[in-house]
Amino acid sequence: MNSCLFCAFNEEVEHKVYEDDIFFIVNDIRPMASRHYLAIPRKHFKYFSEMNAEDIANFGKIFAKIAEIAEDVLKIEGGYRLVINQGDNAGQTVPHLHIHILGGQKMNWDPA
Repeated sequence: MNSCLFCAFNEEVEHKVYEDDIFFIVNDIRPMASRHYLAIPRKHFKYFSEMNAEDIANFGKIFAKIAEIAEDVLKIEGGYRLVINQGDNAGQTVPHLHIHILGGQKMNWDPA
């Protein structure tokens, strides 16, 4: 049995906001914005360095789909922030690469 929390979510259809063959989106259980989702690839890997060429191409599809559904499905208007943590020092708490999608409000922290 796989002990990865996000791999287990893959089986729980009722929690998904969006899904396709490559990834799914769920609400974050500890939201840091009025709209906070997690985009989770179906394939398990922790780091970008573990991805092959197909995985990288699929990540491009994930970014494109997030842009496509941000307003209609995720109900985010006026922009959003994407965050990917890589490793413990970056704050990655689940060892399955995923994208935080934050929006629905003006962000206070300017990372640039």
